[in-house]
Amino acid sequence: MRNAFADEVTKLAVEDRRLVMLSGDIGNRLFDDFKAKAPERFINCGIAEANMMSMAGGMALAGLKPVAYTITPFVTTRCLEQIRVDVCYHNVPVTIVGVGSGLSYASLGATHQSCEDIAFLRALPNMTVLAPADPFEVRGALRLAMAHDGPLYMRLGKKGEKKIHTATPEMKPGGSITVREGRDACLLSVGVMLPSCIEAAERLAGSGISTQVVSLYSIKPLDTAMLDQAFERYAAVLTVEEHSRIGGAGGAIAEWLSDGPPRRARFGRVGTQDHFMHENAHTEYARQHHGLDVEGIVASVRRALGQTAAAAQ
Repeated sequence: MRNAFADEVTKLAVEDRRLVMLSGDIGNRLFDDFKAKAPERFINCGIAEANMMSMAGGMALAGLKPVAYTITPFVTTRCLEQIRVDVCYHNVPVTIVGVGSGLSYASLGATHQSCEDIAFLRALPNMTVLAPADPFEVRGALRLAMAHDGPLYMRLGKKGEKKIHTATPEMKPGGSITVREGRDACLLSVGVMLPSCIEAAERLAGSGISTQVVSLYSIKPLDTAMLDQAFERYAAVLTVEEHSRIGGAGGAIAEWLSDGPPRRARFGRVGTQDHFMHENAHTEYARQHHGLDVEGIVASVRRALGQTAAAAQ
């Protein structure tokens, strides 16, 4: 994902001289091509993320389109006040990009995990929140961001994410992409969980459960037209995200449901549990710990449909 991001942001910078790249002392070699093509528009702000965000807000007020990029907890939690006051309050076009979101940096411990960022940022007025699922969606999300006239947050994985699409999709605030059709249940996948959701759907198909899989790349705003259809069509709808079940995409949809009429589908949230991991481990281990591995997703769908593992065998 980060390689696709670096390539696409460089292409966009060549097209639009307003684009300025701000880095929190990360990815310097990753942006060598950007620096070669637009050296005056790449600024390494150092490990001073709050200052970087205030710089971004000021640049946007001056007519530029800054992109602020570093590891997710440091570009969100560490400078939340600056995002709120210098970016969202003024409603300026700053694109905030968090790399290594969710459990991508599980091996570096709780300081580098980011399972609260969606909750923090979607609560801020004027903020748009995106979670692209593969390198092609990263490119589409960046194009969306450059056309967007307001604050936008994009959470990325780290590297090596599987390509799901074969071309860059058209993306919009409040959009989603259906990648697999089904008739019994619907998995609303957030960001990097998409390959796992597809594999879970394939396993469920082996036991006669037909599952739709949707890339829910826009978390704020939500694709309410798609949600209306899903909650009327399926017996169960579940969100799957490398984020706390509190306040993430699942929380956003629960709020949307609470404001509307009763729905046919049973709703479930698959996400990280409400505690910190005090272990340093690979991402797959961390997912298993939180029930976010393929087996955990399959079990969650079966529970939502009222099936036990024994009954499904």
